[in-house]
This record gives sequence, C-alpha cells and structure tokens, in this order.
Amino acid sequence: MGRDVFLVSNSVDELGGVTSWSHQLARLLTERGHRVHVIGITTPEDPHDLGELPYPTTRLYAGQPPAPGRARDASMREKATVLTGLFRAARPGGVVIVTQVWAMEWVNVADTGGLTVIGMSHESFETSKRSSRFRRVLKHYRNVDRMLALTREDADLWIGAGLNNASFMPNAVPWLPDEPSPRTERAVISIGRLSDEKGVDMLLDTWAEVAPRHPDWVLRIYGSGEDEEILRKHCTALGLDDSVQWKGRTGDVRGALRGGSVFALSSRGEGFPLALMEAMAMGVPCTAFDCAPGVHEIIQDGEDGLLARPGNTGELARKLDLLMSDPELRDRMGEAARRNIRRYGAEEIAGRWEALFGFLER
Repeated sequence: MGRDVFLVSNSVDELGGVTSWSHQLARLLTERGHRVHVIGITTPEDPHDLGELPYPTTRLYAGQPPAPGRARDASMREKATVLTGLFRAARPGGVVIVTQVWAMEWVNVADTGGLTVIGMSHESFETSKRSSRFRRVLKHYRNVDRMLALTREDADLWIGAGLNNASFMPNAVPWLPDEPSPRTERAVISIGRLSDEKGVDMLLDTWAEVAPRHPDWVLRIYGSGEDEEILRKHCTALGLDDSVQWKGRTGDVRGALRGGSVFALSSRGEGFPLALMEAMAMGVPCTAFDCAPGVHEIIQDGEDGLLARPGNTGELARKLDLLMSDPELRDRMGEAARRNIRRYGAEEIAGRWEALFGFLER
C-alpha cells in the first residue's frame, strides 16, 4: 500500500542539487504508488521552471521569511499551522522527509504526531562542521526518527558527535542511458555552481598546468553563480581564454557530457555529488579532489576514475593529463564507471527508502 510522503526543503523551485534530488525522489516514489507532496519554505526571486509535475507542491512563503526575531517567530508559527494541516491529512504510515536543517526549524514547530520524521544532511560531516549548520543539525535533528547522512563514514562521525539516530542513504543516479559518450571530443567537462565551494578557481589553476601540454583540448565549464565574474577574470589572468569555454546553465546535462571525454570535479566540499554520478553514468571517466566520503565512495580510485588530494592542483593536473593522453585508459575507466555506478540505480535506492519506511514504522 502506498504511503503519504512529504518532502520538505528550503525551496521547491530553486536551481540546485538538493532541489533536484527532492524532485527525483518524489518522482521515484510517485511511480511506486506513494502519494508525494513536495513542500518548500521559500520562493526564490528567479524560480526554476519545473514544468508539469505528477505530484502537488506547496510554498510556505511567496518570497523570503522575515529576518530572525519576533516577526520571524510569529511568522514561523503561522506557517507551521499550514504544515500541520497538510500533515494531519496523512493516512497511517505517513512519512515526513526534511532534506535541509533550515527547513526543519519550521517542521519542528508543526505537529508531526503519528508521522515518521526523517532529517537529512546533504553534505559531508566535515563540510557541515565548518559551517553554522553543524550545531543546528545537532539541535534540530536530535529527536527525529532517523537522521540520514549520505555515507556510512559520515553517519559514524555524526554518531560520534552525539546523534545516535544517525544512519545513511546514498543519492540515486537519475538515469542510466543506453548510449554512453563516444569519448571522441577533446574536451574536459565541469558542471556545477560557480561558487567558492565548487572550487572552479582551483580547476582553472589545474588547467593552466595541463593546457600547454594539450593545445587541441578545451575545458567546458557549465554553470552559473555569484563567482562568475571573478572566475572569468582569473581565467584571463592565467592566459586561458582560448582554451576555456563558459557555457552557462544547461538543461541538457546528458548532451553536455556526451560532448566530453573527461569530467573534472574540483570542489572544496561535497556531499554525494550528482554531477559525478551523471558523468559516470554517461561513461565519462572522472578526475576529482577526494574532498568528501561521498567522492571516494562513488569513485573507485584507479578503476573507474582518478582521485587527487583535496586542493592539490598539481596532483589533479597529473591525473587529468593521464586521462587526456591515453584514449585506451579513458575507454577502460569510462566503461568501468558505467558498470559500477549502477549500484546507485534509481530502483535500488527507492527500494532502500521503502525498506527504511517499513523499519521505522515498527
């Protein structure tokens, strides 16, 4: 029998990894007969067009909530009554999945009686520990039925920090295409937000070492963000304008990956990076900074991709050079990546979610 499942995030329609993940899981659970409702706290100024969805969505605020203080507290209580109304309509066995700890602050004020509540952290333990989110996770997720990290390694660290309800659930790869990238174009692909955490500045430093040895290759950077102007200036200062292509946002990730032969992830921090999984699903071999447990769980170093120490641009450059110089290595690792990433297939992960729902209901 299908369950009522509420997915609560900071936003329903901003362009970002957690939002994409929320809609991916919502579709998976809907296809398996569950009644899913996706709820966002805020509405961004430039909402992403979601198209027609097979499940309802709700936004608590037409814009942003008031700043912290009495007005925020009063507003939170008011909006929590909206959540309570939605939750009370759930049939027995209902589940609330809160994907981000900020959203949990509203859920905590609402009445979740009779429902299973699952809280999530979509970043590594170490990334969270470096931010204000760390203490909020410890505070707001302490009494949920299960707190989910993305890897067993991160779950163990949360348990060590005092969250004895911690466990883990990896992300699912959204698609497993029949046709991989032909890996014939001399292009390295990067996909991600142009922000400090994604480390595109370090990717440009890496490319400055690699590009002179491969004058017929280009680096294609897909994404937008607050650091775009400074990154473009950095690119120019490194003398890379002729070999770096700024592609902006893309709604066709498969097409972008099909046009590349190597994928590069240069992040300072990650959770369980979707772009990495998508590249592997397309058979594009990856190089990445080993910046989080999710990265070295996805990539099996030396078998289906190559890892470099976090922030070591010289080492990442050597790994890139290896793949760019050796088409047979690219093909071997690309095919291994396609095979290995299937362990995170959508049906596999959806089944794990359903098993968790049943376990927590006992």
